[in-house]
Amino acid sequence: MTAIKFTARNVSDAAGAACQCAVLPVFTRKRLSRAAEQFDKASSGAIKAALTLGDFCGKSGETLMLPGAGGARRLLLVGCGDPAKFDRAAAREFCQATYAALNGTQAKDAMLHTVDLKLKDGDPKWLLAYLARHLTGAAYRYTETLTKPKPPIRLARMVVNTGGSIPVRAAQNALDQGVCTGLGINEARNLANLPGNICTPTYLAQQARKLSRGNSKLNVSVLEEKKMEELGMGSLLSVTEGSEQPAKLIVMNYKGGNSGQKPYVLVGKGITFDSGGISLKPGAKMDEMKFDMGGAASVFGTLRAITEMELPLNVVAIVAAAENMPSGRATKPGDVVTSMSGKTIEVLNTDAEGRLVLCDALTYAERFKPQAVIDIATLTGACVVALGSHATGLYANQDKLAEQLLAAGTDSHDRAWRMPLWDDYKKQLKSNFADLGNIGSPGGGSITAACFLAQFAQKYHWAHLDIAGSAWSSTPKGATGRPVALLTRYLMDRAGK
Repeated sequence: MTAIKFTARNVSDAAGAACQCAVLPVFTRKRLSRAAEQFDKASSGAIKAALTLGDFCGKSGETLMLPGAGGARRLLLVGCGDPAKFDRAAAREFCQATYAALNGTQAKDAMLHTVDLKLKDGDPKWLLAYLARHLTGAAYRYTETLTKPKPPIRLARMVVNTGGSIPVRAAQNALDQGVCTGLGINEARNLANLPGNICTPTYLAQQARKLSRGNSKLNVSVLEEKKMEELGMGSLLSVTEGSEQPAKLIVMNYKGGNSGQKPYVLVGKGITFDSGGISLKPGAKMDEMKFDMGGAASVFGTLRAITEMELPLNVVAIVAAAENMPSGRATKPGDVVTSMSGKTIEVLNTDAEGRLVLCDALTYAERFKPQAVIDIATLTGACVVALGSHATGLYANQDKLAEQLLAAGTDSHDRAWRMPLWDDYKKQLKSNFADLGNIGSPGGGSITAACFLAQFAQKYHWAHLDIAGSAWSSTPKGATGRPVALLTRYLMDRAGK
């Protein structure tokens, strides 16, 4: 996957700069930016004429392509709405409109003039980072199993002229961070979009090793089923009993901080295909269960982003990868298994398998003496009912960690919503034949799933992100790459970036 190259510059004579397309933000009230004024003069008043005629009004998201002037071969006007109301929402619409218009041209390079784009609720660095992230993400194309994939965007380079509104180095850092986040999102999307016959637990282990290749700060180890059995991971192994694909516990250790610094641990659910096991799912939309490793994909994507940024902190990523299939060897409803923690679990429903692989991974995370542990999983359909696709469900056993994740989600517009983790719900997990059941009584399914995981995360600060609604879309079908942006922002904040 190639990325658009972003370069920050400070250009005083916008109309004199050579480019294939000059992108000019225009507000309503016929107000032109400094760069647009220069191009209007170079084009003998073409921009003001378009405004006067009403062909273009500067409404948010509106675009108009004009013939070139000065050093630019094309002029792209992008509406920004009322300058007094230009906030982050308007900025996101501006970025979307810019990409859509550029994607419809043959231009291989463009220069965006941002000097007069002043956010009500943010600074220029946020805008530049979001711009680079959005365009990088929008340029993603799935190609692996298509003979005629969607054509790639022709745009290969974008120069951002800040006009001195922000130091060039600061602008370039913001653009670079946005690109890195976008690449991480694309990494997650690509892994999740792959079919289950390609993206197996073994394939994920191979991709982890590929990610670490040439990076001295990233070490990868893979625990095979024999080692998991020695460690007592009976819960995780119960999920893979019915599959021909061996399970893998993938551990990626990024050491960007001081040797004595405790790591942040990310734990991803990596069910590469979920048939439901003996508790077989309905056939409709079962193909979408290739997305059930969306949590693992987001962990890969976040590692990609932070290693590209070279963040100065330590992060351990654990992916519990398995396939959930029915067979004569498969775990049956009513079976009792023993987790790595020693707790016994009655498997009341084999389709509640994500929590069974995660609980052993959460116990394994203890050995890293973490500052905090965050697990990410497409865990419950109940979370989709509760929150839809807009918000990720957030659970935490510490308020400060929850607040940090909520803030990171708001800042990155990869939002989460905190859900309760009350003892009242834990009572639903009681079992007559084991320490706890893997499902609760009807109602609050996402909450009882989180309460189950909380039993295995009592020795550290822990948060759980249920991304069942946010990890992929059914129309059009495809992975979203969430919550890579949230996690990356959270880790950047911890690193002081």
